[in-house]
Amino acid sequence: MKYDSLGTFLETGTAALAKGPVGIILVEDAVEVDSTIRHHLDLGFRSLIVFAQDEIPIAADLEPRIHRVNRTMHRRRAKVSTINPLIAAAPPGTWMFYCYNAEYLFFPFSETRSIGELLAFHTEERRAAMLTYVIDLYAADLGQHPNGVDIGTALLDRSGYYALNRTDRADPDRIMDRQLDFFGGLRWRYEEFVPPTHRKIDRIALFRSAPGLELRPDHTFSDEEYNTYSCPWHHNLTAALMSFRVAKGLKYNPASTFDIHDFRWYHSVPFSWKSQQLMDLGLIEPGQWF
Repeated sequence: MKYDSLGTFLETGTAALAKGPVGIILVEDAVEVDSTIRHHLDLGFRSLIVFAQDEIPIAADLEPRIHRVNRTMHRRRAKVSTINPLIAAAPPGTWMFYCYNAEYLFFPFSETRSIGELLAFHTEERRAAMLTYVIDLYAADLGQHPNGVDIGTALLDRSGYYALNRTDRADPDRIMDRQLDFFGGLRWRYEEFVPPTHRKIDRIALFRSAPGLELRPDHTFSDEEYNTYSCPWHHNLTAALMSFRVAKGLKYNPASTFDIHDFRWYHSVPFSWKSQQLMDLGLIEPGQWF
């Protein structure tokens, strides 16, 4: 189904929001759009809403399986102005997810368990959101892949990740309960090219809709409990978004592209495209889910 604008979708297409989990893909360019859609369809999302300009091609076999909305993602506050109306339009309690093109969701045992199974368990844990780490992927050879993207030779950093206490926006002396700011990957290694407001790698990419809930520009939510990494009594599931987005940005940006000839360093390892690798590296947490 195609819609010529977000407004049209909200008028005629909200049946796609009737039952979750609902996936939302924000397409910024034509890089790996089809692979992103296929990956998330395979995870079992009931509906997949793809926001992309009409001129961006999508494979003919995928078009009937998605809800495509014509929209540019290069406008100011594009993320929040797209997702917050969807939250408001969805029935309360609907599980939702968002990512960009060339990003791929992985969670513990995602090869054999569906997104619905994951979120059913998380709901039983009395959680309304799930922390996801945005883990940078990058091509092994920038000579062959100058945009930094290559699924076949994708590398990731096996170490170099860390967390700092998050402080209250209104009171910098107050430490937020069960909230941390996470850093690492290309944003950390090339921080001179990344604005301080864009250096965090944590994102609440999986969440339940609720009246009045709003996504903020820094990937956190207006309800602070949504921004916590676990409940008070034990560790909860976490997931990862394996993302080429920063690699693309660093190579597209004239201020950085000529200074970066190779993303590899001594902690680079090939990405296996398996959740077990991410659990072994401590990048995702199975919690109490076995």
